[in-house]
Amino acid sequence: MRLLIYNIRYATGAGPAFHLPVPGAGYLRSSRRVLDGITEFIRGEHPDVVGLIEVDTGSIRTGMLNQAEHIAGQLGHYSTFQCKYRSGSINTFMPIVRKQANAFLSGPNVAGERFHYFDTGIKRLIIELELNEVCVFLVHLSVKFRHRQYQLRSLHDLVASASKPVIVAGDFNTFWGTHEIYLFMRAAGLRSANTAGLPSFPARVPRIELDFVLVSEGIEVTGFRVPDVRLSDHRPLVCDFLVRPGRSAAAPPAATRVA
Repeated sequence: MRLLIYNIRYATGAGPAFHLPVPGAGYLRSSRRVLDGITEFIRGEHPDVVGLIEVDTGSIRTGMLNQAEHIAGQLGHYSTFQCKYRSGSINTFMPIVRKQANAFLSGPNVAGERFHYFDTGIKRLIIELELNEVCVFLVHLSVKFRHRQYQLRSLHDLVASASKPVIVAGDFNTFWGTHEIYLFMRAAGLRSANTAGLPSFPARVPRIELDFVLVSEGIEVTGFRVPDVRLSDHRPLVCDFLVRPGRSAAAPPAATRVA
């Protein structure tokens, strides 16, 4: 199977123009050209599962276009998405921001999906996609170190309760790379698919390993790449893997808040 992970920054593009006329102004300008480029890149990789971070699900920024559904429709994939902020957060009432989400796109072999939520941080969503032989968790961790550590503790408990081999992937915001998540990986029985420690951020000249694909026992990584794609501030991750027969499935509750 092939897993593709990509923080697409709401298809707002990259480069110096993103910060004109003021720093961060580009967040208000989604580009259909950039979105089409992202879609064509994903299509060319022929992934079985796509995890998208920073997706706009239909705000005025995109002309009410749901980017997750648009890309999935172009690929002929199933899509699941959810706002990344907790219920009741002020962010869920703000224009544009309330449509900021994470998403999975996948073929027809989906056994189910569940939404979990961290108790700390602004971005709290964890999407669990259950396939026939593996569970994939998609995360976008906090930019604050202390909050990330609390989130990793909660993520450990989710991984430990899984009844199938597990992949944890997404934007970890780990400015110290694998050093910051070493103890989490050891405790959860995970290892990085990116054995060479290839950086993924910033896209133009990557220096930092912010994005990860972590795999458990029962999963054999057969290939890993960080393609030179500059349609966002992050580069995508492409991971090929095989699942060896292992534990049987036992689905957890449909919506879980993890402490």
